[in-house]
Amino acid sequence: MFAASCLASCCAACACDACRTVVSGISRRSARIAYCGLFALSLIVSWILREVAAPLMEKLPWINHFHKTPDREWFETDAVLRVSLGNFLFFAILSVMMIGVKTQKDPRDGIHHGGWMMKIISWCILVILMFFLPNEIISFYESMSKFGAGFFLLVQVVLLLDFVHGWNDTWVGYDEQFWYAALLVVSLVCYLATFVFSGLLFHWFTPSGHDCGLNTFFILMTLIFVFVFAVVVLHPAVGGSILPASVISLYCMYLCYSGLASEPRDYECNGLHKHSKAVSTGTMTIGLLTTVLSVVYSAVRAGSSTTLLSPPDSPPAEKPLLPLDGKADEKEEKECKKPVSYSYAFFHIIFSLASMYSAMLLTGWSTSVGESGKLVDVGWPSVWVRVVTSWATAGLFIWSLVAPILFPDREF
Repeated sequence: MFAASCLASCCAACACDACRTVVSGISRRSARIAYCGLFALSLIVSWILREVAAPLMEKLPWINHFHKTPDREWFETDAVLRVSLGNFLFFAILSVMMIGVKTQKDPRDGIHHGGWMMKIISWCILVILMFFLPNEIISFYESMSKFGAGFFLLVQVVLLLDFVHGWNDTWVGYDEQFWYAALLVVSLVCYLATFVFSGLLFHWFTPSGHDCGLNTFFILMTLIFVFVFAVVVLHPAVGGSILPASVISLYCMYLCYSGLASEPRDYECNGLHKHSKAVSTGTMTIGLLTTVLSVVYSAVRAGSSTTLLSPPDSPPAEKPLLPLDGKADEKEEKECKKPVSYSYAFFHIIFSLASMYSAMLLTGWSTSVGESGKLVDVGWPSVWVRVVTSWATAGLFIWSLVAPILFPDREF
């Protein structure tokens, strides 16, 4: 017994030392990476609790106060939502604290980049406290998460459009034959991939012998958007480039695939999964990992985008996420009076919205848990969210092309 106690004490001490070492290694330039790590940790905790916390939550009287105990899936969804709420509050509080930070001399700049041990402790306390809240609050957060997740998807689309137009402008700006040829090659590859992808979608999601009119409608609508993109960008009045149109076309087709792949496993037109009602641990892990990378990338790019987030007094350049050389730390003191390169408040808002979005993914948008079991992002709500996002992407892209013509006096 004494040996076990000593071993436990040693393990705890080693864990604390490891945490202190990691926290002390977080520099000013790597703070955004640390926030991404904390966010990824919240997703891992949500996934784990979704798998193991149900038996414990059934015994908590302030959670399970029903006359008839709900199904296990209800407690799994509830666990995910409570972790998500704690994560949302953590980033929302930081966002409010960072409002108005314009220079690195502001004391709150140090809060944003430092104090990581206190941040981790605060995050843990917030997540734990969420499991003591009444179900009514969690139900309200669930409803709000649907709107927050939709707004996050909209931000994701805006970031993609900004990236694609910036990519095109950069290559055209070189004004060299090589880069023009590269534009053409990349555009052709994207269009080829788009049409091959559409053929696969018809093969997977419109099997013969079944009435799959809805799936056919989704795929045809995406192909119509692809055709409209090409017509608009090639119109003399627009004078656009084929590269953004080809990339957005491929992305819309991917969203269409993502939506169709989210259809319930027992749906007769979901030929990709062959009516399987379960999924292997490896497949589920890959799906969750893809989700994590997508959410983290969007949040980091949003936090780094000078187009969307730079305060009025900030320079138009952004800093790298990690230092590129050993002299970076030596320059930090000289930079303390410089304006911040991105909006800290909006950076944390993006993470708070991403918390809502990830909760919806892990719970099948909180309405399809019963029909999809333990699958990630499966069910009709997930299908419609993906499809509507594809249509919104198409609409925003077309607007970005025609708006300068309709309103020539305004800057876009």
